[in-house]
Amino acid sequence: MSQLEERFAAHFGRAAEVVARAPGRLEILGNHTDYNQGFVLSCAVEQHIAVAMAATPGRVCRLKDFRDGSERTFQLDEIGPVARRDWSNYIKGVIVELRKRGRDIGGFDAGILSTVPLSAGMSSSAALEVAFSFAFSRLFDIEMAPAEWARVGQGVENYYLGLKSGLLDQFSSIFGRKNALILSDFRSVEVRRTVALPVGYEVVVVNSMVKHNLVDSEYNVRRQDCESATAKLAEIYPGVQALRDVSVEQLEAAKDRLELREYRRAAHVVGENDRVLRGVEALDRGDVAAFGALLFASHESSRVNFENSTPELDYLVELAHTIPGCLGARLSGGGFGGITIHLVEESRAGEYAERISAAYRLQTGRTPEVIHCAIGNGATVQEL
Repeated sequence: MSQLEERFAAHFGRAAEVVARAPGRLEILGNHTDYNQGFVLSCAVEQHIAVAMAATPGRVCRLKDFRDGSERTFQLDEIGPVARRDWSNYIKGVIVELRKRGRDIGGFDAGILSTVPLSAGMSSSAALEVAFSFAFSRLFDIEMAPAEWARVGQGVENYYLGLKSGLLDQFSSIFGRKNALILSDFRSVEVRRTVALPVGYEVVVVNSMVKHNLVDSEYNVRRQDCESATAKLAEIYPGVQALRDVSVEQLEAAKDRLELREYRRAAHVVGENDRVLRGVEALDRGDVAAFGALLFASHESSRVNFENSTPELDYLVELAHTIPGCLGARLSGGGFGGITIHLVEESRAGEYAERISAAYRLQTGRTPEVIHCAIGNGATVQEL
């Protein structure tokens, strides 16, 4: 943070007034369950986006990304439509969502530093939205509940960018707790509890280096499939409002009433909700092997039922089955590229990372980015 403050002062010629940080997140278990009102096990990571900001007279906003040197300038009264593949869309979207809630901001200068990999499935976009939201909250005295700030970020994705995502990313970035997973319920929109990961294990993230852009992917199509399946199941089972309300047994009994694609999408989400709850039970009793098996099962369902995997992600999970020290692995996040997460014995994590990296590079010609992820706290903001 001190490095960011120094760069801000050197670039803008004055000191920052507030600094905020928001972490990336890992979806540990519960793939595409958030917008189906289900359950997710996730965590914040220590990789984060930091924002230094100061208010300016007038309505001009100047942004500087100190990681790549890029700059953006825009007028608050001329935000306009989304510009394709422009990172300032996420900041503009936050401003648009605040205005919907009757809040507005003034001009500002902002500098950014980030250690969250881009387009990898660790939700750099949500981290950016939350970091700016928290900075705006302190600089312009905007008070809202943390869950409402999460909805602001979701609104950026849903309405400004057109990606019909759920609340998982923003929730994890805001509510993360150091050294613990969080169990979130996306019907009541709350963190139910924290769940300890047993000592002696760590999460290794392997970035396939296949970039995804969910706005341009089939993410929205998957959501439509889920909604279509829900509507048909509601005709069979009164009281069904979302796939969260359907049991594995009910889905199997109604299989013939759904199109094959609808059944598969529903099977993934219904199965994921079940795996999340069984996963919490496994961790509570210290059964790490059972939890790891659920990670493998989750990926297989992504591959077969939800079809949001890629050959590169599949190969990384295949490797996980063969390298000693790994208890489970799966794709994490929206899919269609990005990362896999690997639950690995801490004492073997270094060797594991080397072996999976070498094997993946030999097979694909790509050098993966391997990250040893410590579980971190949620977003913070402070005045300087």
